[in-house]
Amino acid sequence: MIRVVIADDQPIARERLVSLLAAEPGVELAAAAASGPEAVDCILQQSPDLVFLDLQMPGMDGFKVIEAVGIERMPPTVFVTAHDEYAVRAFEVQAIDYLLKPFGRHRLQSALARARRHLERERQGQMAGRLAELLQSSRSQPGERLLVKTGGRVCFVEVEAIDWVEAEGNYVRLYVGDQVHLMRETMTALIEKIGAQRFSRIHRSRIVNIKRVKELLIAGGGDYQVVLWDGTKLGLSRLYRDALQDQMTSG
Repeated sequence: MIRVVIADDQPIARERLVSLLAAEPGVELAAAAASGPEAVDCILQQSPDLVFLDLQMPGMDGFKVIEAVGIERMPPTVFVTAHDEYAVRAFEVQAIDYLLKPFGRHRLQSALARARRHLERERQGQMAGRLAELLQSSRSQPGERLLVKTGGRVCFVEVEAIDWVEAEGNYVRLYVGDQVHLMRETMTALIEKIGAQRFSRIHRSRIVNIKRVKELLIAGGGDYQVVLWDGTKLGLSRLYRDALQDQMTSG
């Protein structure tokens, strides 16, 4: 049985979440708060297993609720938000999950399943450490993660984990290990976000993570290929060959 506290200042949203949770087996509603201060009281008094916390509440938002409760005492949390920018801040530290309003029953069930797995494998202290990072996330270095929307969800890709990128019109494809993510972004704008120091252009429509380059092969006729550590081979335009070599040796 998971004892849950809900905190949302919007009555309709709060009541809908209460209704959805009531239909889920193994979930007990400990309290429902309509404001940040009320959420703090409920959490401290009820000591729930899980909190559904709205990040945008007047007077005391979700982040201030965490500060008021205290990092060590804050239960595992599913963040609730109507804005992508709040989702980014919450998810940057690998929090349990977030619900982007409006959400349906299936999405709630997915969040609950994730919460159950978390409660089974991690102690409360580990979540406290993550929430501490969350409160400091506004000072994190820009461009370390990318927000990618896919299949109705938002996932976050570590810039350092990207092997290479290919432009496709106003989109780019991010090749990350055995995964491929499609992101609405131009190549020029993407390079500005992730930093040109770590990536080098090898073709008009392709860039590569310098740390993923194993070697350069002469393909014949003066053409080269870039070979990545995972064996991927990419054509290297002569126009960018010298710049890539300089960037690799200087790095």
